Amino acid sequence: MKKFSPAAGTALASIFAAAIAMTATSAARAADAVEQIPEAPVAIEATAPAFTWSGPYVGLHGGYGWGNGDVDGLSENFDGGRFGGFVGYNWQMSNGFVAGLEGDVNYDWNEEDIGAGIDAKSGFSGSARARLGYAMDRALPYIAGGWTATNVKAGGTVDEEDTLHGWTIGAGVDYAFTDNVFGRAEYRYNDYGSGNFGPANVNFDQHVINVGVGVKF
Repeated sequence: MKKFSPAAGTALASIFAAAIAMTATSAARAADAVEQIPEAPVAIEATAPAFTWSGPYVGLHGGYGWGNGDVDGLSENFDGGRFGGFVGYNWQMSNGFVAGLEGDVNYDWNEEDIGAGIDAKSGFSGSARARLGYAMDRALPYIAGGWTATNVKAGGTVDEEDTLHGWTIGAGVDYAFTDNVFGRAEYRYNDYGSGNFGPANVNFDQHVINVGVGVKF
């Protein structure tokens, strides 16, 4: 009967110990794999671009004008409705201020008898204005001022016409209903200066309320 030598027993013990160590290491790695469950990817929401007032725009407005005309010291009111269109361009700065340029053309329905069989009225008018506002998200309060002019006519026993040039100043607010469509409400004071109806001198100024709608591109 063969007997195991001490060397063989030592070798067998070493192999058994190595097998136990490998089994323990595999079990530990399996446990780590179970514990380290990968996290689900975080969804990244797309952010919409911030609204800006920068760019060109066009629009229509209507309202009412309260005019005062002086003809050689005789004063008469020239009140009536008005309608027109406007076009402009805005530049919005990083600090929220908005600078712009705007032009408009209007027609006023006002005609009055100034005596001696003479009817006077103002008709087409226009202006070129600089604007400065502050953007409060979709609301844009602003002030504006610049040059203005209007055509005045007298008919009846005389037939005279002149174009008066002056200045305009006012304030208003634009509000964007969508990224492209905005509404407007504003007040203006127009001082058209003076002109001539033949030998007579005429001065004309006007207070105006406008409401309108525009499209921004």
